[in-house]
Amino acid sequence: MGKNLSVRDVVLMAFYVALFMVLDTFINTMPILQMPNGGSLGVSTLALLIASYHLGWQKGLFVAVVAVFAQFITGPMYTPTLIGFLLDYLLAFAAYGLASLFPNFGYFYSGVLVTNAIRFICSTISGVVVWETPLWGSITYQATYMIPTFILGIVLVPLMMKLLEPHMKKQK
Repeated sequence: MGKNLSVRDVVLMAFYVALFMVLDTFINTMPILQMPNGGSLGVSTLALLIASYHLGWQKGLFVAVVAVFAQFITGPMYTPTLIGFLLDYLLAFAAYGLASLFPNFGYFYSGVLVTNAIRFICSTISGVVVWETPLWGSITYQATYMIPTFILGIVLVPLMMKLLEPHMKKQK
């Protein structure tokens, strides 16, 4: 992140954190989209992905880290340990801020794939280490919400970026 942030940068970063919180709150009000032991359809991750593609990876990473702590406001965080917090929240969600580091191939945004894979791996490791779930059990549990989250991102992020493109000034 540059030494001098413009007012526009600060406003956009705050907007993306607020959008994340609104989407996270929305999902938290719909029990059908919640897993019984944590995890849900990651609609809120769309805000983090768009922030990364719009503002660049450094500002996107900042937005993602702030959003992780904002999650304490919007809903329950399921983790009994510091390592669980790091794996399930900080590392998993911070990865979304890095999406713009990875190349796009037409309408295929590889950053969506890579960041969702990072979150999936972090959550799977947490399932094994923190929750003492067998590896295949953790993989299966995480896949039930991470595969739909990935599909949502891989379809909607390119569409949203195309729609927003005329209204955005790229700031990388």
